[in-house]
Amino acid sequence: MDIRIPVADGDIGGYLAVPSGDGPFPAVVLIHDVLGLNQDAREITDRYAAAGYLALSPDLYSRGGMIRCVKRTFQDLFAREGRAFADIEAARVLVAGREDATGKVGVVGFCMGGGFALVAASRDFDASAPYYGQLPKDLSALDGSCPIVGSFGGKDFSLRGAAAKLEAALTERGIPHDVKEYPDAGHGFANHYRPAPLAALAKVTGMGYHAPSDSDAWHRVMAFFEEHLQPSVLK
Repeated sequence: MDIRIPVADGDIGGYLAVPSGDGPFPAVVLIHDVLGLNQDAREITDRYAAAGYLALSPDLYSRGGMIRCVKRTFQDLFAREGRAFADIEAARVLVAGREDATGKVGVVGFCMGGGFALVAASRDFDASAPYYGQLPKDLSALDGSCPIVGSFGGKDFSLRGAAAKLEAALTERGIPHDVKEYPDAGHGFANHYRPAPLAALAKVTGMGYHAPSDSDAWHRVMAFFEEHLQPSVLK
């Protein structure tokens, strides 16, 4: 369902998917890619709910036109602070505070959202799953991070070497992690680009959905989240 998320300057849009059953449930905050809270983002949110997680996707572009919001959101990402991070925290607080929530919350992000998920890992989340997210220039941003399960495409030339760099940084810091690079996948391998012209353009540029890599990454994330987000009594 579409919902409103209370934030400091009013409220922003979001999409909430609730598992069947009575709960309580662990939760995830999902951070969309550069294309915004579109149908693909909603379907991914539903997928997490079907797996037993309270799933909430905040719309980081709620306050105006997409072009202006993209610029502002990336500025916040590079600065590692600002309104976008406040919106993500507001989403975490909302979903963690529900009566049907356990209080454990993971963060998942794709592309731009993956960069946010990496930075947010050192804040109040219990596990983080960045998909092909840009690493912070200063890796000290990873200090004190929660457990991280990261997924990258070997054909993603915009993030060449990022998986190995993240693996080394997390190992050095003693942060529990599972980082994997998929040699046959490019950028956006877990996303469905729509409409058809956009999907065709993505394919030409080496981006787009790659089912085997998405399937393997999904199972890795589910196993990782079960370990770090599920109550011990349910294991």
